[in-house]
Amino acid sequence: MSLRFGSRFVVIVNSPEAVEECFTKNDVILANRPPFCHGKYLNYNFTTMGAANYGDHWRNLRRIGNNEIFSPKRLNGFQELRKTEVKNLMKRVSRVSGENAGKVELRSLILDLTFNIVMTMLAGKRYYGEDVSELEDALLFRDMMNQYAEFAKEAHLGDLFPILSNVDYNGFVKRMKTLSKNMDLFLQRLIEEHRADRDRNTMVNHLLALQETQPQYYTDSIIKGLILIMAVAGTRTSAASLEWAICNLLNNRHVLKKAKEELDTQLGQDHLIEEEDISKLHYLQGIISENLRLYPVAAMLVPHVASDYCTIGGYDVPPGTMVFANAWSIQRDPKVWDDPLNFKPERFLNGKAEAYKVMPFGLGRRSCPGEGLAHRLMTLTLGSLIQCFEWDTVDGKEINMDEKVATLMSRVHPLEVVLKARSDLDNIIS
Repeated sequence: MSLRFGSRFVVIVNSPEAVEECFTKNDVILANRPPFCHGKYLNYNFTTMGAANYGDHWRNLRRIGNNEIFSPKRLNGFQELRKTEVKNLMKRVSRVSGENAGKVELRSLILDLTFNIVMTMLAGKRYYGEDVSELEDALLFRDMMNQYAEFAKEAHLGDLFPILSNVDYNGFVKRMKTLSKNMDLFLQRLIEEHRADRDRNTMVNHLLALQETQPQYYTDSIIKGLILIMAVAGTRTSAASLEWAICNLLNNRHVLKKAKEELDTQLGQDHLIEEEDISKLHYLQGIISENLRLYPVAAMLVPHVASDYCTIGGYDVPPGTMVFANAWSIQRDPKVWDDPLNFKPERFLNGKAEAYKVMPFGLGRRSCPGEGLAHRLMTLTLGSLIQCFEWDTVDGKEINMDEKVATLMSRVHPLEVVLKARSDLDNIIS
């Protein structure tokens, strides 16, 4: 499907065959990102991993991400931290729900969890929920992250009509510049704080150690960009996915029952699920995969831009064309999936689905490098909630699954559920 967004030519890819063609034969040609003002003002002038065009600079960022941030070895080094944060969430949910079954608004609690895990890994800081580190900084950080999320929902007219690029309608660019300046000051202060205290086990300190031996690859700007992209991309996305997963389980109680039985059988009732347990929890992994199939983080994958002429599905695509892969459509296509609208984790139990049929983290060179961390976090958190609590809906009815139309695919309303701590909760989380 071809469209025009203002004066920009757009192609939307709606079939697995076309997606495969995009990210195999045309992967390098389609590896650029749109030159939108978000990339200029909120991503260090197109130099972060998410906004940079394909080339030497981006390859260096990807290498750093793969080897120094998201590698299994690096993630394993923060495994105990994630375990502690998830256990703290279970205790917090138990207090909110009370001694008997009580109503709990989960969106804010899960969002606190994801931000705290990411920021504690990065900088040893807890900016959300209870036991907050440095309240003034925490409030500033929260406000900046909220502003960043709001900007992601908006488009600048000049991005779609370049002739209007110098028209700052409603002060959009001015507000972006202000946020950019404040974020840079905050992140630079975080780096200087770590320079003065090199003993903490944080990703920032690890990157600063690498800066001493390879300064050209680990500049302060690159480190700030890496902190920013993790804080933005690794938090709200996982929280939204977990919220959808809980909804799907409440609307499919037989699946929830099977997941609980698997956890009880494989782990017993003497310890909370840990990351080492995930490999033997096949049904729980299937739930995560099926949830991402029906409710991908974004209905449309992050747009790619053609750097040269290419062909997709027999059609010529000129340079400068924005290409969107329609994950929502492909992952619900009845020609691709049996019974596509029903929640069936079983479809993932016999091995992974073909890559070009399910793509919640993108595909090709520009796929999300944080997929491994996201899977660990979502599986650990969802498994813990299943293991620790009995679930029910607030009114006893099926949960409404209406989506909010935005960059991030989330529910229209925050999720409220009735949770009751299992009788053996203290034994599980002790």
